[in-house]
Amino acid sequence: MSEWCQEIPTEGSVELPPDPRALEALGRNHSLETALADLVDNSIDATASQVLIRFVRDGIRLIGLYVVDDGTGIAPEAIDAAMTVGGRRDYSSTDLGRFGLGLKAASFSQAASLTVLSRADGHDPVGRRWLLDPRRRAFNCDKVPADFAAAELDRGWPMPIGRSGTVIRWDAVSGFPASDEPEHVEEFLSRTVSHLQGHVGLMFHRILADSRVRIRIRIDVEDTRHGVGVTHEVRPLNPFGYPRRLPGWPKSLVAEANGTRLVLRCHIWPGRSNLPEYRLPGGAEQRQGIYFYRRDRLLHAGGWEGVHSADKKLQLARAAIDIDGDVSGLFVMNPEKSRVSAGPDFARMISSARATDGTTITDYLHAAEAAWIAANQRATAQRSAVLPPGRGLHPGVCREIRDELPQRNEEPLNILWKPLTGDDFFSIDRTTRTVWINQAYRRALLGGRRGGLNDLPVIKSLLFLLTEQVFEGSHLGARDKDNIELWQEILTAAARAEKFTYEART
Repeated sequence: MSEWCQEIPTEGSVELPPDPRALEALGRNHSLETALADLVDNSIDATASQVLIRFVRDGIRLIGLYVVDDGTGIAPEAIDAAMTVGGRRDYSSTDLGRFGLGLKAASFSQAASLTVLSRADGHDPVGRRWLLDPRRRAFNCDKVPADFAAAELDRGWPMPIGRSGTVIRWDAVSGFPASDEPEHVEEFLSRTVSHLQGHVGLMFHRILADSRVRIRIRIDVEDTRHGVGVTHEVRPLNPFGYPRRLPGWPKSLVAEANGTRLVLRCHIWPGRSNLPEYRLPGGAEQRQGIYFYRRDRLLHAGGWEGVHSADKKLQLARAAIDIDGDVSGLFVMNPEKSRVSAGPDFARMISSARATDGTTITDYLHAAEAAWIAANQRATAQRSAVLPPGRGLHPGVCREIRDELPQRNEEPLNILWKPLTGDDFFSIDRTTRTVWINQAYRRALLGGRRGGLNDLPVIKSLLFLLTEQVFEGSHLGARDKDNIELWQEILTAAARAEKFTYEART
């Protein structure tokens, strides 16, 4: 048996460059919103006061995208390092980057062509292009002529790029619609611009709202034939921007262990709200939990990271934590700078955290749940009571109805299937408290799928909300009868159309 050798001997080295096609695998966790936010972050690092995201279309079809800033720019001697995959630079204390991959990963996740054109104060314009090409056999970055770089930098942007600035250009963007249908492209642009305003406004809300930092972020669309359209301003979207405080909150819970100090700033919204600051992209229920910040950038918006499980009754609870120190200990930030993963020690530290008045994380969660219940009671008290939901309705729908509407202390309303005489879509049976749906339409409405007791929850929920009031009182009034006749005519016509379409397909 050979002896164990602690040290492994070597006899030189050989350079093994990665396959150039590895570029295609960069940034696969990015969405369009997170990729563009990463580029905006680079502009902020470059002390830009204005950033523009511009979609470019030629007639109907989208053909490219720009991110433009008036920051410090990149000098000719630094451009190659900036374009090197994994190339690291000297990061300042306010920079978010660390991996040397941000620009490339964000860009290659969305586009097959990345062009960087820049001018630093006192230097000539410079440009480089990375082009994803399956035939490429080396890491060769294309040089862009200085005159083209200058022309792009001086293209007539809404903010002047004078002594310095940078233009990032994406071509062959994978997520752009391939359709030539105008309504599809317009829908994509409308949805994407709205999502970008929400995401970028949320991620950088502290910086956008900081009066000490002058930064303006805008989004527009340029038509190569007709010029630039309406400009959309990105405004700060503060997840803690409630108009009035809940008494006693927010509180700071502090935990210390092994020389590490964490401060969790615990907020409770006073109730549900239609404010965009409460609703947030993705919905308020998905945004409960902990918000991780690093250098005033929001990295991770919501989720409890092992502290607690998500619960509808906790959607008023949002807590902020700044992790401006080393993120390689308790936390790991992904290269896309869009998520923080907390290790098991984090949940243990938070469970030991205390406020100056002794409040614990458990106390905070109980207070948030109590605030939700109280706010919900106030809201439902102003709504008319309904019959309890009964058989045929999905349990999740029943739960929502009970949470959102006060219940009358009566027998529940059932919504079930059975064969009906004729083509009528439904019938009202006040004796058994049941809305019967005509079995003749079931297969078509299910699209041929197998049904069950609680199938088609959308249709049944709408029928519940529509018909519930006709079960009040001892008899049907004239208005109830007229409403039932109206609903019957419209819904039966819709059901016939659905059945005809289904039978034509099959």
